[in-house]
Amino acid sequence: MTEPTTSAVPRPDGLPARDAAAPRTDLAPMDLARRIVELAEDKKAADIVLLDLGELTTLADAFVICSGGSERQIAAIADGIAEKLRDEGVKPIGREGTAESHWVLLDYGSVIVHVFTPPERDYYGLEKHWSGARVVVRVQ
Repeated sequence: MTEPTTSAVPRPDGLPARDAAAPRTDLAPMDLARRIVELAEDKKAADIVLLDLGELTTLADAFVICSGGSERQIAAIADGIAEKLRDEGVKPIGREGTAESHWVLLDYGSVIVHVFTPPERDYYGLEKHWSGARVVVRVQ
């Protein structure tokens, strides 16, 4: 697989243009989400939830939401997921937040991963906001 490259001509919005080479996309969204749940479990994430958003929005097909007990654990969970998936040929579109802010988001297009400390998870209330989503997996 070839790595995506950037061309010398920027896009109109100022971001670098990408060529046709893209990260691996052969995984179905739910297969990718289930793999992310496994990787979060490997890093001892707490209260892991996989929500199927397919019937509710075009934003994403799934959310994986989990908690870490400390800044160090949040970083380990997010980094562990990103590194393992990168080794498997799956690269995130983006990453937001930091462990120091007590939340990290990994965007895989069809699957978005949210890693929070428990207070931030309660504050943002994603499970309540997306209460119409089907819970595919819950690991306590």
